Amino acid sequence: MSHWAGLPSAAAKVNLLLLVVAVLFSWSSLSDRVPEFALTKIEESDLKDDSGKEPLTEDDADPEDLEVFYPTHQWQTLRPGQAVPAGSHVRLNLQTGEREAKLPDSEDGKSEAREERRRKRLAKVDVDANSFTSQELKKALAKLKESEKAERKAREEEVRKKFRPIEQLKEEFEKLNVKMETDYEIMVKLISKFNSSASTLADKVAALYDLEYYVHQVDNAKDFLSMGGLQLVIEGLNSTEAALKEHAAFVLGAALSSNPKVQIEAIEGGALQKLLVILATEQPLAVKKKALFALSSMLRHFPYAQQQFLKLGGLQVLRSLFRQKGMETLHVRVVTLLYDLIVEKLLLEDSQQEDQLEEKILQYRQVRLVPAVVEQDWCAAVSGLLAAPEHDTREKALKTVAVLMAFCRERYRRDRALSSTLGLLRREYEELAAQERSEGDKDGYFGELLGSVNTVIQQLG
Repeated sequence: MSHWAGLPSAAAKVNLLLLVVAVLFSWSSLSDRVPEFALTKIEESDLKDDSGKEPLTEDDADPEDLEVFYPTHQWQTLRPGQAVPAGSHVRLNLQTGEREAKLPDSEDGKSEAREERRRKRLAKVDVDANSFTSQELKKALAKLKESEKAERKAREEEVRKKFRPIEQLKEEFEKLNVKMETDYEIMVKLISKFNSSASTLADKVAALYDLEYYVHQVDNAKDFLSMGGLQLVIEGLNSTEAALKEHAAFVLGAALSSNPKVQIEAIEGGALQKLLVILATEQPLAVKKKALFALSSMLRHFPYAQQQFLKLGGLQVLRSLFRQKGMETLHVRVVTLLYDLIVEKLLLEDSQQEDQLEEKILQYRQVRLVPAVVEQDWCAAVSGLLAAPEHDTREKALKTVAVLMAFCRERYRRDRALSSTLGLLRREYEELAAQERSEGDKDGYFGELLGSVNTVIQQLG
């Protein structure tokens, strides 16, 4: 055996030498950026070339040459002065003598497209002061500002395309003669349409229908009064056309609701007499229904109107509705009005603010409503509604009977039909209330009705 057998071959030695050189160059490139990773301490004499001149550094190089190196998964040649992002692989190409760099091999199978997006994102935003010079940072920030400015301009341009300038919109509205009308202006037009001799019956009915919507508001009702619309509507109650009388009463009732000023003007304008005439004469049910609505709006919280109502025989007119065929749907409305007027007076008389309401209390004391109710046998008229099949009608009748009990107790005690009806109602509502409780409703509707029935029965006992 040759005495060279125990030593590495020449080829092995060459390969080992190349590996050492590559490692040294790799560490050398890293130490250029991060001094603490340098293999040896750099002396001042080492920074000079053979001619005695210092080599070109990044700080002295032309700013155009100090551009960022963007590695990929392929080896690329590094130009002098290029900054290498941290984590890149660097090697010395022994064939060309140039340094090369690339991204580290992906371990999780990420696509090169994703790395490319990351590279672009880093180039735009993610600048690291440990990897880039101050000039590079300034350039990156400048590019970022230019990019944001371009994006802002693009968004503004997109908004301009979607929306037209306000000046252009104003011009177009003016060309179309579009104008936002106030409620006052609309009511003026509607009154003019209703009062015009050129308007057809349908036109006048339509005008009244629209007016009813506007005069619900208190301020609009006052304007309606000031522009003469209220008197026109009151005169409309005399029309021979049922449709006009119906809608005129509807508008009148809407304007009168909770509006004392309009109530005063309406009663002085003769509205009360005209409404009572409609209710006392033969008219379609729809017309009488709206007339009763207007009458109720006029009487509530207006003791002077209540006095005039009694003087004109208004209570007898309402009582006659119980004797007219086809008017059954109005019975519960009449009883509800009667209940409201009695309770309204009782609450005011029991008020603790007598000093502030003294004048109004004196006015209500002049309204002799309850004696007239007893005299005209409203006790029987109200209790008769307890036999109605509708629960709502029974509910309102029970409340009114309870209010009249102090004045009609003797009359009710002699009424065997009332006693029988109350017994039937008690049994019916006991069953319905028990069903409510079984369903988890302890304070249900039928339970309340049962309580009202029991209260009336106790008062009679």
